[in-house]
Amino acid sequence: MSDTNTQSATGRRKTAVARVWLTEGTGQITINNRTFEEYLPTVELQNAILAPFQHVAAVNKFDLNVVVKGGGIHGQAIAIRHAISRSLTKVDPEHRKLIKPHGFLTRDPRMKERKKAGQPGARKRFQFSKR
Repeated sequence: MSDTNTQSATGRRKTAVARVWLTEGTGQITINNRTFEEYLPTVELQNAILAPFQHVAAVNKFDLNVVVKGGGIHGQAIAIRHAISRSLTKVDPEHRKLIKPHGFLTRDPRMKERKKAGQPGARKRFQFSKR
């Protein structure tokens, strides 16, 4: 991983954090030491990760090594997409013009609202009894 032509980036979504190392290669994707298809079972999630490559016409030009922690499978997939987009812009700044209009470089700020004291949830209240 200390290769000179390796680009690394971090992507986040909700509580998921993905670290990506992008290297020139044949398109092999490894997520948490498992294959891409094994880690992301649905085609929808697989397409979410491949989308940045498709927009910059770089499918099967880079090998990916991904370490992702936290959150659910969908949040992790979007965090990986965010990290891939960031690393592609490091490889070639011209890629930014192709990726940015699709919103892949934007960190989604939506998070779960915290539970408040004296309530069963973030906004829900305990049942009110007048008498």
